[in-house]
Amino acid sequence: MKKFSLLFALIFTTMSFAQSITTKIEDANPAQYALLEQVNKYYPDITLNKSVTNFYADGKIIDTQQEFNLTTSKFSSYRLGIEPDNKKLLFEYISDETGKVYGDVQIFKGNALRTTFSEKTNQIEVSLNGKSVYLKKLK
Repeated sequence: MKKFSLLFALIFTTMSFAQSITTKIEDANPAQYALLEQVNKYYPDITLNKSVTNFYADGKIIDTQQEFNLTTSKFSSYRLGIEPDNKKLLFEYISDETGKVYGDVQIFKGNALRTTFSEKTNQIEVSLNGKSVYLKKLK
């Protein structure tokens, strides 16, 4: 009974805070593009693309994603997301060569700090401005 009460409370609370979310495919704004440029400078596997899909709630960007035409690429999946503060980029791509690779790049005091997880090699790597600072192979 407690589970059902909590479930109903959660549903009704969520419904009362529901927002209208809209999406727009548009050029990256200056802050988004600056982040993409800085990340691409150190990590060229993160594609530099001017077109983004922005998700808006109440007129504010809550999420940004890029989609790519994969028909002529080596990737079977490639996704990028930019967080609303334009200081963190999330990525995930899959190819026969690399397997599934995902992680994030965060700008910290002007530096690009990247954390990468590779399922094929079973490794975690941390890089700072394009140079590996930590590599750990998991068992």
